[in-house]
Amino acid sequence: MQKFEKLTGIAAPMPLVNIDTDMIIPKVFLKTIKRSGLGVNLFDEMRYDRAGNELPDFVLNKPQYRNASILIAGDNFGCGSSREHAPWALADFGIKVIVSTSFADIFFNNCFKNGMLPIVLPQEQVDLLMKDAEKGSNARMTVDLEAQQITTSDGTVIDFEVDPFKKHCLIEGLDDIGLTLEKAAAIDSFEAQAAQSRPWV
Repeated sequence: MQKFEKLTGIAAPMPLVNIDTDMIIPKVFLKTIKRSGLGVNLFDEMRYDRAGNELPDFVLNKPQYRNASILIAGDNFGCGSSREHAPWALADFGIKVIVSTSFADIFFNNCFKNGMLPIVLPQEQVDLLMKDAEKGSNARMTVDLEAQQITTSDGTVIDFEVDPFKKHCLIEGLDDIGLTLEKAAAIDSFEAQAAQSRPWV
């Protein structure tokens, strides 16, 4: 998993509430177990018509937001089923940070496990960021995980909270496998001692 320390990028405004995981990545695309290749189908039913043509009014189809790496979203983002394909699709598209007033718990935790930073803020601060994001590609935000701050295009600084352990994992680029490998020496030592004390096992 790539390390996350600081990101400066375009923020896309998506004020819809209750965006569920089926909206993020419809169930028809859940056949793969690979984390790559799902970005093209992110928000598929909102991005394309039935013939597969892009819908020009959808925010991520607009030229100024095609390279967005930050998503400013409405309340209760990532609700619905617990599919891990949802953060996979967002990450594959290039989204690294999602800001909302609330997230579904499983989706929230899956984001961290896939190198993404979900940030919970009060409604008034989300509204401020939403308004800034509506300025388009000229309005670039900076998200500093170490300092736990978001800086808007006009220099407004917003502090955010993040669990210290999850922060550590993102900054060090550690997913569940990486965390286990950090303990490789201790695991090897335990296995060696166990083999010596219980050779019949």
